[in-house]
Amino acid sequence: MSADTVRTDVLDRQREQRGWYFYDWACSVYSTSVLTVFLGPYLTSVAKSAADADGYVHPLGVPVRAGSFFAYSVSLSVIVAVLVMPMVGAAADRTGRKKPLLGITAYVGAAATTGMFFLDGDRYLLGGLLLIVANAAQSVGMMLYNSYLPQIAPPEERDAVSSRGWAFGYAAGSLVLIANLVLYLAHGSFGVSETTAVRICLATAGLWWGAFTLVPLRRLRDRASTGPKQATAPGVRQLAATVRDMRRHPLTLAFLVAYLVYNDGIQTVISQASVYGSEELGLGQSTLIGAVLLVQVLAVAGALGMGRLARTYGAQRTILGSLVAWTVTLAAGYFLPPGAPVWFFVLASGIGLVLGGSQALSRSLFSHLVPPGKEAEYFSAYEMSDRGMSWLGPLLFGITYQLTGSYRDAIISLVAFFVIGFALLARVPVRRAISEAGNPVPDTI
Repeated sequence: MSADTVRTDVLDRQREQRGWYFYDWACSVYSTSVLTVFLGPYLTSVAKSAADADGYVHPLGVPVRAGSFFAYSVSLSVIVAVLVMPMVGAAADRTGRKKPLLGITAYVGAAATTGMFFLDGDRYLLGGLLLIVANAAQSVGMMLYNSYLPQIAPPEERDAVSSRGWAFGYAAGSLVLIANLVLYLAHGSFGVSETTAVRICLATAGLWWGAFTLVPLRRLRDRASTGPKQATAPGVRQLAATVRDMRRHPLTLAFLVAYLVYNDGIQTVISQASVYGSEELGLGQSTLIGAVLLVQVLAVAGALGMGRLARTYGAQRTILGSLVAWTVTLAAGYFLPPGAPVWFFVLASGIGLVLGGSQALSRSLFSHLVPPGKEAEYFSAYEMSDRGMSWLGPLLFGITYQLTGSYRDAIISLVAFFVIGFALLARVPVRRAISEAGNPVPDTI
């Protein structure tokens, strides 16, 4: 192969990688501005305005407390995603046509999010439907997006490429969240009501998602399928088929179990940190939103920095180090004094610095463990571990608080997920797992 051909291949690969980054840039705004900050409180207020005298709404005739409607909608969206992801993943691998599927899921999700502009008055059912569609579409889209990683980056580049993707996502989330907070906090100066400002923030995330999805759709390319051509089964059957196939690769499954455990801890910290800050430490909403923004900004640096560490120490060792850092951060959080926002920001800084890197390197390490031709199908299981299986952490958090009446005890109980996850991950012989999956083993892993 000539030097010119090699150079052309490298340039083509880098161009495709840059396009890949932009899907994280496009859809992460939904996670940050819509799901984390604005939609929960707003949809709850819409549901309460539609509630009866006892505080219940009645979707499809089922009595539901207005305050629980958002949580139930999120749960239902996860169920939908869990049923759809294995089918879409298997179809993508079977046909090799990932890009059209990515485009469909992206624009379904973007359209549903943009439609949230019309969520006003007592239209709680519209809000629940749009949330279910958008959240499920994002999960399916991220599964397809992640499955591109082994195809666009050779083994020695994956840690860096995955880290840059996460960094792009957190950077976009920070940028749009800042603009949204300016509009929300100063809505009177812009001549709009508070509810209109929230609706604009929600719709803007959908428009952003749709607009920037054009970049990966132009630059990513489909590849001929190298996997078996079996037909795609309905949701539950396809999920069972994927799990059965993964049992043929027990070391890949062992990594996924370890990831499920420590990622459950990560997701619970993300979801419960604001509860800890408000209920145990007595901090105001502006402090909590500022902490969310700080986490987003520092996660960019954390993802890039841990990606560089992985070049020297390998992804597995770097992830193990991040789990130690998570444990130390939670232990420090246990001793935070009440009414002290500065120390809460210090805690948020610690979370931000390890958050992006833990996620980015877990994705890149898993990409080495996926058998060729099974990328989308296996990443559907990975995505379900990320989004659909993170329920033990909140359960433990809630039970600990119920038994002790202390959010400090509840937050420190989450250390168990990082300790157990560390032990499980340390036991995975990563080099042998990569080899048994049929992939080349990098020099540093």
